[in-house]
Amino acid sequence: MTAPLPDRTEICLLLERVSQQDKLAFRALYDAAGPKLMGVLLRILGTRSEAEDALQEVFTRVWLRAGRFDPTRGAGMTWLIALSRNHAIDRLRARKPEQSDDEAASRIPDTAPRAETRLIAKGEARRVSECFDSLEPQRADAVRGAYLDGLSYDALAARHNIPLNTMRTWLRRSLLKLRECLDQ
Repeated sequence: MTAPLPDRTEICLLLERVSQQDKLAFRALYDAAGPKLMGVLLRILGTRSEAEDALQEVFTRVWLRAGRFDPTRGAGMTWLIALSRNHAIDRLRARKPEQSDDEAASRIPDTAPRAETRLIAKGEARRVSECFDSLEPQRADAVRGAYLDGLSYDALAARHNIPLNTMRTWLRRSLLKLRECLDQ
């Protein structure tokens, strides 16, 4: 049985306290969000040791950048996941290519739902699902690929056979539509 997810306001309040250099709030934030962020990092990076290193770096960034979090722009957990995802993608980009094409093909992420999809509380999951259903299927697939599977914009553009800037527009507009739907 997994531990219950903290509610959105709890994470936001902890981030606000962390921005004021509150070490107890930082510890509570780590305890509340660390396992979920580890799951995101592990899914993207593939190895536990690298994911653990990345998690430490993410929380260092949280400590330094908590003041930049704007609770009016979204949930705290969403901000933490985005920070983790972006850091993991930066680490992937910094890797030296050392794999053959066959090895690289075997590392293509599976599109099946993973533990990351359980980040949303049960009550919120239905709303998120309904909001995703309001998106066009290709755009919903692109959002899932970017934010749940950790695919880069380049990979998504190639996957959907569209220009990179079009993919960026798809994702931006889809996120705005999801946000609008969830705010209702």
